[in-house]
Amino acid sequence: MRFLLRPGWLAFIGVVCAFVVACYTLLAPWQFGREAERESQNAAIAAAHDTPAVPFAELVPPGAAVSSDDIWRRVELTGTFERDAESLVRLRVVDGAPAYEVLTPLRLTDGRLVVVNRGTVAAGEGGVVPDIAAAPDGTVNVEGRLRLNENDPQGRPPLLDGGTRQIYAADSRAVAEATGTTPVEGIVSLDEGQAGVLNPIPIAPPGGGAPFSNFSYALQWLTFGVVALVALVIFIRLELLQRRGRRDPRGSLREQLSGRDGYGGEGRADR
Repeated sequence: MRFLLRPGWLAFIGVVCAFVVACYTLLAPWQFGREAERESQNAAIAAAHDTPAVPFAELVPPGAAVSSDDIWRRVELTGTFERDAESLVRLRVVDGAPAYEVLTPLRLTDGRLVVVNRGTVAAGEGGVVPDIAAAPDGTVNVEGRLRLNENDPQGRPPLLDGGTRQIYAADSRAVAEATGTTPVEGIVSLDEGQAGVLNPIPIAPPGGGAPFSNFSYALQWLTFGVVALVALVIFIRLELLQRRGRRDPRGSLREQLSGRDGYGGEGRADR
């Protein structure tokens, strides 16, 4: 077994063991967590689907932000769109094509400003911002779903491109930075058929998505860990057998037979 202490074998064993540890402590638990998160989201969507819309202030009172406990809940809002504070979320993809999300703040009757996601519009040739239907004038009554702010991992600042304010995430904080306003933290995505809605942001149906997809991925990582251990044992066993054969004083069967003639007798150098 001394060959196992050689640098090459030590490195090989170390890599296999590290992979197995990663499978059981990182990769499989990560997929189990994703499965639990997906189930929780589907449960929240199902509960919201069966719950009538309530006034925005009932779930988000003055001074509060949208809570993670209330995401996907349907709310009613009454106010006027502030079209001058509209911002576009860039680098979106809808049906495989580039698009923009349109965020237009709504001034509620209680004075608060809520960022409303009116939906998406397809980008023009070369990513050019297309003509966007303006939000309606005057007081409107709309319904939408509460959403938490997104985060731009790169923390990129807003920009002005082609005369439009553009940001990198559906984030009321980014809208605040781009427009100098102070909206409520969180987003409301308009439902289909509401005043000012464009192509509404899709909501995954209750129970949607591939069933047990993340759970099956987790099982696959656990299986990969077992396979790696079994393969390591097989490799070590084969190496031991090979080395034992090299040290066998009787020689291999082929070497023994090479010394005999075709009739089973001992071979001679001059026949």
